[in-house]
Amino acid sequence: MARSRRVTSPLALSVLATLSEGPTHPYEIARLLKRRGKDQSVKIRYGSLYTVVQSLEDQGFVTAEGTAKPGRRPERTVYRLTGDGRDELHDRLRELISEPAKEYPLFEAALSLIGVLPPDDVIALLTERLRMLEVELAGTRATLHELIVEQRLPRLFLVESEYSLAMKQAETDWVRGMIAELTDGSLEGVDHWRTWHKTGEFPGEWAQRDWAKADRAGRESEVDEPG
Repeated sequence: MARSRRVTSPLALSVLATLSEGPTHPYEIARLLKRRGKDQSVKIRYGSLYTVVQSLEDQGFVTAEGTAKPGRRPERTVYRLTGDGRDELHDRLRELISEPAKEYPLFEAALSLIGVLPPDDVIALLTERLRMLEVELAGTRATLHELIVEQRLPRLFLVESEYSLAMKQAETDWVRGMIAELTDGSLEGVDHWRTWHKTGEFPGEWAQRDWAKADRAGRESEVDEPG
């Protein structure tokens, strides 16, 4: 029978993965994750970390096995990974790596509502985004070069950074292409979009399309329904 308990938080998975190397306390877990650059892929906050560790303990995935008092620092509880925790870590990672999941990026959500803004405003905004993306790409490439070439860090420990770089490059290329299409008017519908914002009237050609008629029919049916 499959376990109903599931670790869904990336931070919780990171905690389990770190404890798979050996027992330690939450503060050291956060320090290790940040030193290894995992904070670029996982949001790490000390307050949240302690809450996550407590939740993992409640689920039986980690257990306290004593305390440690490093130097003059406060005494800290040391946790270790349980057998169930190791199974959960492996099962969840296998699932996340093998099965694509629908995600909801904020940029994608904003693009779905892009018609609200005038085309020229969108061109300016995308141009600013493109500038920032290119700066980020240059910085990421420089960091990867230093880690791989100068520090000789095995690529195994940098695959998430390589993936992030590839995704950012794809976004950069798409944004650059969209700016070009909006600027030269080759994007289908951009002329009607401009007219819509200039006149405030929904383009008549669009109004005759099946999707627009379906929208109107849906709204009218809602108005006709008894309240």
